[in-house]
Amino acid sequence: MSNDSAEQELKRRRDAIDALDRELLRLLNERATQAKAIGALKRDGVAYRPEREAQVLRALQHDNRGPLPDEAVAGVFRQVMSACLALEQKLRIAYLGPAGTFSHAAVARHFGDFIEAEPYASIDEVFRAAESGQTDYAVVPVENSTEGAVGRTLDLMCQTELTIVGEIKLRVAQHLLSTAATLDAVTRIYSHAQSLAQCLQWLARHLPAVPRIPVASNAEAARLAAAEPGAAAIAGETAAAIYRLAVLAAHVEDDPNNTTRFWVLGRQAIARSGRDETSLVMSAHNRPGAVHSLLEPLAKHGVSMTRLESRPARTGLWEYLFFVDLEGHRDDAPVAAALSELRLRAPFLKLLGSYPAAAVLK
Repeated sequence: MSNDSAEQELKRRRDAIDALDRELLRLLNERATQAKAIGALKRDGVAYRPEREAQVLRALQHDNRGPLPDEAVAGVFRQVMSACLALEQKLRIAYLGPAGTFSHAAVARHFGDFIEAEPYASIDEVFRAAESGQTDYAVVPVENSTEGAVGRTLDLMCQTELTIVGEIKLRVAQHLLSTAATLDAVTRIYSHAQSLAQCLQWLARHLPAVPRIPVASNAEAARLAAAEPGAAAIAGETAAAIYRLAVLAAHVEDDPNNTTRFWVLGRQAIARSGRDETSLVMSAHNRPGAVHSLLEPLAKHGVSMTRLESRPARTGLWEYLFFVDLEGHRDDAPVAAALSELRLRAPFLKLLGSYPAAAVLK
């Protein structure tokens, strides 16, 4: 192809993109108009509908024929839905801060950018913000695939009036960030203790003699690394961008599938989305076979249990609470039947919520 022909073809394709962009803009505004009209018709005044958003994203990914990957399609439409929702109500979301933590990244992934993300210094404060109405929702970490459950979150779920309205599964990519030019110039490493534990093998191979200093959060680690020559932080891409740090080494986590699960907490009951999970906490009688007795209704009604986590109860020595995740919604007939029997068998049972199941996104 000659230079002139190539230039003509390039211009033709750019003109086509310009025309498509104008059409996309028109359609986006038409979508926003329809969303505003729906908001005005809602009788309960609840703007955020996790089950509806989950259904929309799943349908779009099902219909996607490429070349955009499903993850890109979900990301684009997440921002579209976030912008449309903000026309009706700009949500306030509490999360474990400061800015740049993985909790912050989870908020952005789930709610998009057209919100007010409000950081708090502890998980307790995150709960209180949503309970008191300072924020509309809260995002809290529940478990990590490498390091296990977040005990404080589970303990507070036993006490709160909040319910689980959604979940986020975030692939945790840990990076070594610094203003230093090379690994040899790194003299100390800051990070959250859990992140340091997730990178033990990499650190032992590449920086075995460099001191590792645990701090309150990965974002705090990045702030310190930005201020101190020779310091480095183990944190994510969000922290690197906020604190203007270079990535000295990418993906330093030992497990490439390292994933953290978060719960979105709110006050409304969530309708079925078509692919849901139900979480609950219960106790067992202190006698042989008590736990088996609690699990029998699940097997009897064909309900799959995806997680069972025990935590010491605060009521007495050697007494435990059991946190359980089930496949299905509490309004599904098998789950409803199993829950009905469990309430008769468990001394204590609290339903934590039914909510759309999350996909793992990078």
